[in-house]
Amino acid sequence: MKTLTEDIVEVLITEEVIQKRVAELGTEITEKYQNSKPLLVGVLKGSALFLADLVRHVALPLEIDFIAIQSYTGSRQSSGAVRITKDLDGIIEGRDVLLVEAIVDTGMTIGYLRRNLEARQPRSIRLCALLDKGARRILQVPISFRGFEIPDRFVVGYGLDFRQLYRNLPYIGVLSDEVTGLSHGR
Repeated sequence: MKTLTEDIVEVLITEEVIQKRVAELGTEITEKYQNSKPLLVGVLKGSALFLADLVRHVALPLEIDFIAIQSYTGSRQSSGAVRITKDLDGIIEGRDVLLVEAIVDTGMTIGYLRRNLEARQPRSIRLCALLDKGARRILQVPISFRGFEIPDRFVVGYGLDFRQLYRNLPYIGVLSDEVTGLSHGR
């Protein structure tokens, strides 16, 4: 049986580099929210591993919640339609909210999510993204805490998937075009 690592053509960001940057992001978040008890909202499913590691480096009282959205249909291009498939469990009115996302590429999905949450009147809303793929940006969204800027390649690992596989890789890797049937993206 073929292993998942056989489909990776390049390790873009190693496990060690990811963990170092996640710790640094935790310190930055701790400094920014020094006088607050932030609510960190993980965007499922991609951010689950990132969020779990990140909160261990935030030296503040905090809460976590999750939201799930659907926009990709298993291919490179977004369908353009976004819908919430799992909403927050609590009220965010008056709260300092930090959206935690694995990757921001076009900005359309996170832009939709941000507008949706802003309508709920949080005190503040910021974005923490592990990966920023600016080459594909259509909608500019402010990223307050950025892990890495990456090129326009189809990446998986550390929570990111292709057809629900590869999330468990401890690094960010480039998936072969043979597997995706694509020539770059995501």
